Amino acid sequence: MPDSFKTADQTYDAILKALHHLIEVVAKLRSPDGGCPWDLVQTPETLIPYVIEEAYEVVDAIKSGDQEAITEELGDLLLQVVLQAQIASESNHFSLQEVAQGITEKLIRRHPHVFGELEVSDPDEVRQNWEKIKAQEKGKTPEQTQLLTYLLKRYARSLPPLMAGMKISQKAASVGFEWDNVDGVWQKFSEELAEFKEALETEDKEHQQAELGDLLFVIINLARWYGLDANDALQETNLRFIKRLSLVESFVERPLSDFSLDELETMWRKAKATLREQGE
Repeated sequence: MPDSFKTADQTYDAILKALHHLIEVVAKLRSPDGGCPWDLVQTPETLIPYVIEEAYEVVDAIKSGDQEAITEELGDLLLQVVLQAQIASESNHFSLQEVAQGITEKLIRRHPHVFGELEVSDPDEVRQNWEKIKAQEKGKTPEQTQLLTYLLKRYARSLPPLMAGMKISQKAASVGFEWDNVDGVWQKFSEELAEFKEALETEDKEHQQAELGDLLFVIINLARWYGLDANDALQETNLRFIKRLSLVESFVERPLSDFSLDELETMWRKAKATLREQGE
């Protein structure tokens, strides 16, 4: 057993015991005999939002550097893994054992420079070899996995839409799908904004949705041209909005719904000014 799995107050056996207890608790929550009504009605699909939410909360905790928060959020994410496996095992699809075995075998298979005889010289060579092995596993040739559409489909399938949009625009630009200058991007933005406004005048929700997507994609491209991260920008705006709203709530002792729009606007401007004075 690697020494890294041992600490002054924790042993490998203790880790296994804790994991086993978690598995038992989840199984009890899903038990038709005395289980939790909420857990019992969950499906793999209904749990998708929680998987995404917990992953983001892990990232937020890591960024904060708060070790207690990181521990808690990793636990919440681990719960989602165990719960998905528990639900699958109830239908005899797969079990947590197969999940663990699968990732272990994959790690060994994709690290022949650690578990085999292959020698590598740097991280870039590791990455290239990883992609080669990954292609073989999926029955693809290295050439097929290097096709632009193969990469873009992977981004669209596995990343949050805003991050996927940035990756897709970057990769497309790298092979020539690019404007000559930023003026062309601004022109495209004006076109898409006009088309979106036009679509809103119709009753066709599908068309409206499509035009909104086109407009957002152009905004992502504008961010790329100016060296900005659209995902981080939106996250900062979300947090800034919440901070201002929290300050507004601190100004009053009644629900915000009791106030008129003009009153809310006045308090909002006050909150912005207060935060500005505080350098936030």
